[in-house]
Amino acid sequence: MIPAELIKKKRGGSELSENEIQSFVNDYVSGKIADYQMSAFLMAVFFNGMTGKETWFLTQAMLHSGIVVDFGDGITRIDKHSTGGVGDKTSLIIAPLVAAAGVQVPMISGRALGHTGGTLDKLESIPGFNVWLNLDAFKSMVKRLGTCFIGQTAEICPADKKMYALRDVTATVECVPLICASIMSKKLAEGIDGLVLDVKTGRGAFMKTAAEAQNLAKNLITVGKQGGKKIVALITDMSQPLGLAVGNSVEVAECLEVLSGKGPQDLRELSLELSAHMILLGKKAKNLEGARKTATALLDDGSALKRFQEIVSAQNGNLKQLPKAKFVYEVLANRKGFVKTLDAEKIGIASLHLGAGRMKASDQIDPSAGIILRKKISDQVLKGEVLATLFYNNGDSLEKASQLVRDAFLISLQKSRRPRLIIKVMK
Repeated sequence: MIPAELIKKKRGGSELSENEIQSFVNDYVSGKIADYQMSAFLMAVFFNGMTGKETWFLTQAMLHSGIVVDFGDGITRIDKHSTGGVGDKTSLIIAPLVAAAGVQVPMISGRALGHTGGTLDKLESIPGFNVWLNLDAFKSMVKRLGTCFIGQTAEICPADKKMYALRDVTATVECVPLICASIMSKKLAEGIDGLVLDVKTGRGAFMKTAAEAQNLAKNLITVGKQGGKKIVALITDMSQPLGLAVGNSVEVAECLEVLSGKGPQDLRELSLELSAHMILLGKKAKNLEGARKTATALLDDGSALKRFQEIVSAQNGNLKQLPKAKFVYEVLANRKGFVKTLDAEKIGIASLHLGAGRMKASDQIDPSAGIILRKKISDQVLKGEVLATLFYNNGDSLEKASQLVRDAFLISLQKSRRPRLIIKVMK
């Protein structure tokens, strides 16, 4: 196979065969195909899309570029995946909560992508937390504590690991076939039986409209069912950030608040609903209402918090020493009224400028940098009142970050309704 010919074929809109896709992916993983050639292929797919067959072939090729985890005991295991959002930290709440309910959650997580945060980056803001356990240790911990957080090991979907990094820096993130193949190859490799998807829509999501999010969910469900898995997708709002904290250590701190029975209402609500669907798929409740009651009880009685603390300890983390930034800057309201809109994408980009994410693949993340929102949609604001607090160590981009945060808030004299958090459930 000549790489340029396959790229040309896809660029022209033709359908690729299973063998062509398999060979291209295999050659990329082995180093026979260069990053610039894969980048060209990704861009061709971005503009021309893929058929359902091609998407499944790509998922299979990425899945079988490494090993598929086999726990070998027949126990039902369920995972959750979010398509990415600003302030989206539910994994840190859901995994210990669902594990406390008796459902095992093998969670292989990813890094920040574009303006959205990554679970691994949040976890690594906990001093000492080790996300690079080998697969034997991963399986052992899942069986013992019900869950474990790791990144992609060298054995798990190596094709996706390389392609994921390229997509982040080549503006090919918002592409349904590439999103589907990336998500489902990793999830199918985990050895799970079912998956709950949190498909975001709105300014802070990759899918800006509800129609786009539902189309992505439909495609993800199709691929999941082709892989023999039970799939449920929730379409959820990302017009404004989830919760109040955006960053890494600040988001971990907010998760601890929710696990302690406090925290922002929207983050608590979504965490409980996603957990309930996982508990139901895991056969630990007879119906969704019963699953909701189980999840709420385990959150409120401290069981989920205790399990999270056990997980952090088992992965060598120290929750008592979360890093804190040296400097603080407050963004003030220049008029009174009510928050009409809060642009999640601008907040996410502002956090990148502060150091909470990566502008390019080689950038180092500052775990203590971030933003805490003091107001959200429909909240009343007085002139001079704090809209958001910025945490940083390097002030080079503070002016840019603070202006983005200021621009993210649209204040009106008329009060707006809070956005509907859970828009639709799809199966």
